Amino acid sequence: MELSSAAISTLLAALILGAASQSAIAENVNPGAEPLALQKVMKDLGKHMQTITDGISREDWALVEKTAPLIGEHPQPPVAEKTRIIGFMGSKMGKFKSYDGETHNAAHVLAQAAKNGDGRAVINAFQTLQTSCYNCHQEFRKPFVKHFYGS
Repeated sequence: MELSSAAISTLLAALILGAASQSAIAENVNPGAEPLALQKVMKDLGKHMQTITDGISREDWALVEKTAPLIGEHPQPPVAEKTRIIGFMGSKMGKFKSYDGETHNAAHVLAQAAKNGDGRAVINAFQTLQTSCYNCHQEFRKPFVKHFYGS
């Protein structure tokens, strides 16, 4: 399968966004702050995004199909941590959950496209997935890190 230059550009942008989003929380942690379980979840999501990028680059649709649910059905933080996060989010919790829902849906579409062996649909679904991650990070990452880690 030959990819258009627009598809390649989209894939490269997704790679850059994925690498940036994966490391952003880890880089901003206050050394004295106890890391939240959510930090590990986010690191794992970043690794899964890199695995998918690798799968797409090699047209390994089975790998993409297997990995996408790890993003869409990612682990939740413990109840006590969730309570702290909900308290911090306040009235914005609905928007936060909405982004999580978008991520879940995009990962499901990605898995289905990979199952179908449809490279173009895989790339489009991956772009949607990356965009949902990026949008959430743009809105919530800085205030979240500042609140929980003081930096």
